[in-house]
Amino acid sequence: MRNRTLEIAPVSSPLRAAFAISRGAKTQAHTVQVRLTQGEHAGRGECVPYARFGETVESVAAAIEGMRGAVEAGLGRTELQTALPAGAARCALDCAMWDLEAKQSGRPVWQLADLPEPKPVETAVTLSLDTPDAMASAALAAPGSLLKLKLGGPEDLDRIKAVHRARPGARLILDGNEGIDAAAYPGLARAAAGLGAVLIEQPFPAGQDEALNKRPGPVAVCADESAHTSADIQRLARCYDAVNVKLDKAGGLTEALAMVRLARQSGMGVMIGCMVAGSLSMAPAVLLAGLADAADVDGPLWLEQDIADGLVFTGGRVAQPTPALWG
Repeated sequence: MRNRTLEIAPVSSPLRAAFAISRGAKTQAHTVQVRLTQGEHAGRGECVPYARFGETVESVAAAIEGMRGAVEAGLGRTELQTALPAGAARCALDCAMWDLEAKQSGRPVWQLADLPEPKPVETAVTLSLDTPDAMASAALAAPGSLLKLKLGGPEDLDRIKAVHRARPGARLILDGNEGIDAAAYPGLARAAAGLGAVLIEQPFPAGQDEALNKRPGPVAVCADESAHTSADIQRLARCYDAVNVKLDKAGGLTEALAMVRLARQSGMGVMIGCMVAGSLSMAPAVLLAGLADAADVDGPLWLEQDIADGLVFTGGRVAQPTPALWG
């Protein structure tokens, strides 16, 4: 007799506005949700298939379906780490297992995972790639004082200047998504240091990290697309000051915890990041943000309609998830 029931549901959520980065734009958030039911308890998880690495909703749902027999028979989180590769499918299952364990034990995930006691955390608010004037207007409307600018083109410095003029007191994270011109980068970094920039994310394509070996630079540099699991950390520590840990790439909260702890041991700063998705996807990352230097978990703010019992955002900060949502 099987111990659990696994449900898989692809979800498409319209966005409030187009979300653009250096690789393109989208108007829908596509995710896969799972629900694990065992007796009177149920745990939920959600993931975002990452097109940059060849994932689709269909491929991720199929990978989860392929684990149905083992999961319903009682496969645990530890075994899951080797049963599926890092990525979105493992993330959804891993997070659902954490949630189920919390519901069964009566203990919240933050206690089970030995995380700091939850409190509201500051989140970066993302400004989609656009013209300098449009990004300045978006900056004026954005809550909080930590803004994340999507970059990737010849107007990058003008974008930074425009946002800084609009919000001179804001701290800026500059996210190249692998699209910043290598020849322009040194001058851009020097100028950005005087325009409120506190971090530059993934300026060059993954695999070209060695170009960043000549540091320290005027602004700290953070790995994103180059970072997947804890196995990458020691290599990245030679090139980057910090690492952006995303559960969808790492394969869930279990591996993300390992990444954060190894990054700290390696002397790296840590940012907890996200894909564009709702509160169910974001909840584990918000808990993990208690261990980080910075968080970028504003994904639900981009949705026209979030999930019931979703995260509460106030003035650039996000409250911890309630048990009704996750964990």
